[in-house]
Amino acid sequence: MVGANVLKERQQRRSVAMAMTQGDPSQAPPIFRKYGCGGCHVIPGVPGADGKVGGPLVNLRESVYLAGVVENTSDNLVNWIVSPQRFSQHSAMPATGITEPEARHLAAYLYAQ
Repeated sequence: MVGANVLKERQQRRSVAMAMTQGDPSQAPPIFRKYGCGGCHVIPGVPGADGKVGGPLVNLRESVYLAGVVENTSDNLVNWIVSPQRFSQHSAMPATGITEPEARHLAAYLYAQ
């Protein structure tokens, strides 16, 4: 059984993530699957997202930098997801075609974890 404090903390993280990103974490899992993100990344809570090519997307809210390249802010995360080469021409992450609204949902999900 999950304690009341744990549930309260999860809800608070979710609310903060939604406010930061203007995204909805509940919309993210099908977007992760649509674009194959789990083929490259470990993504907690997304079945089959166990890729080893890119870094694991675990505890992202605690990271100072994104991909070791840019400050971890919600705007930078959204922009990184949409266009990683904008920040690093040598990034192995491809331009996936993810739209900005989709990226906002993904960012909300990652920050809510």
